[in-house]
Parts: sequence; structure tokens; C-alpha cells
Amino acid sequence: MTDDAGTDLVVLLDESGEPVGTAPKSTVHTRNTPLHLAFSCHVLSPTGQVLVTRRALHKPTWPGVWTNSFCGHPRPGEPMVDAVHRRAETELGLRIDDVRLVLGDFRYRAVDASGIVENEHCPVFTARAAGDPHPNPDEVVEFRWVDAHDLGASLRATPWAFSPWLVLQAEHLYGLAPLMTGAPA
Repeated sequence: MTDDAGTDLVVLLDESGEPVGTAPKSTVHTRNTPLHLAFSCHVLSPTGQVLVTRRALHKPTWPGVWTNSFCGHPRPGEPMVDAVHRRAETELGLRIDDVRLVLGDFRYRAVDASGIVENEHCPVFTARAAGDPHPNPDEVVEFRWVDAHDLGASLRATPWAFSPWLVLQAEHLYGLAPLMTGAPA
């Protein structure tokens, strides 16, 4: 849903995760970001590689940082799976299939170098690529298909080069906890 000015709205949440209102997406991410609803998606290739993307350099939060395939915010009343498909098209020019919820209760709060806060209840999905990505340059500066084990090694070696939500999600999604903690794999 958009407001009368055509601005995307995000769903604001209380501490228990219940909707309490909406706000224009353009005004939500600040130094005092309220808890709101979002999602992350990790796209897999037919051969099982993971799509990682590098955020556009002009993004207000974590510019130029490598992250999961894509993220977004469902509009008020929009089914989450519909929002995932919408953002795959918008951000990556990518059709996806087999969208699955894999972490329903993922929540995080992180502060980037500029002081802007991410504060999201962020269900995490996986999906299969049904074509090739054609990223929107306003969203993504580059992308790579990578092996999950190689991604884990990179996350362990240089966690600062990745979005904090990818680092946290990868521990759960790809069995990377041993790689992240330094324990033997």
C-alpha cells in the first residue's frame, strides 16, 4: 500500500510483533528507527549456489556492503510471499519460485557507521531462481553466485564487509555456526 503521495508504507510493530500502525518507508530508517516489519530472501541457483548482492553505493544504510540476495518491506495488507516476489522483480529483475519461510521469528537491531538504525522483525525466506538476475542499479551494484561454504569462510574472515543481518542469518541458514565461531567444521 502507498499513501496519497505515492510513498511506500511500512508496518510498524510493538515489542510483541503486533502491528500498531504505518509510516512512510522514506521516514522510518533514522537514528531512532521504530520496530517494523521487513523480510530477507536468500536465492539459490539450480546448482545450489547462493546469490549474494552488493548494496548500491548511495544506499542510506550499509552502502557498498555485501548482503543476502535481497530484502524488503511488505506493504500494509500485502501477503508476505507477494512482497518477496515483488522485491525480487524490483531489486534484481529476477523471477523466483519455491519461496519458503525458513526463519519466521528472526529479529535484529543494528547500527551502521552513519548512526542509522535497522530495527526489524524480519522473517527469512529462501527461493529458487527461475532466470538470471538483472539488478536495478539503484539497489544493487554487483552480485555473485557463491558456494555456501565459501560464503561462510568469507563471513568469518571479514564479517565487517557484510550486512549484519546476513552474518546473523547465515549462522542459521547454512549451518555456518562452526565457521562463524572458529570451531572445527
